[in-house]
Amino acid sequence: MSGVWVFRNGVVKLVENPPASANSGGGGGGGGGGGGIRRKALLHMPTGEVVTSYASLERKLAALGWERYYSGGGGGGAAAAAAMMLQFHKRSSVDLISLPKDFSQFGSVHMYDIVVKNRDAFRVIDV
Repeated sequence: MSGVWVFRNGVVKLVENPPASANSGGGGGGGGGGGGIRRKALLHMPTGEVVTSYASLERKLAALGWERYYSGGGGGGAAAAAAMMLQFHKRSSVDLISLPKDFSQFGSVHMYDIVVKNRDAFRVIDV
């Protein structure tokens, strides 16, 4: 897990690819790290397959006992926020996986959340 931890307004956040100016270290030179943006991917270890869509992820989670969670109730507030997310729960635990509805917003924080709750089935890799 590479990046810079930033503490701002009482919240700690991992910035995975800080701008060049934030890397400091001064100097102009070719410096150390390989010059590209490191993207992360979620690897399903039993199949060796990289998750490339929510349809694929949902099938893999279902095989592990996770079910799609549809929050009930109408109106705004929490229901409106939940409508912008995909959520999965396991009947055997209190865990909840919340993901942005748009797969392009699926980031390493979401990937690590899945890994922590399914340690033997998923891993985050650099691509």
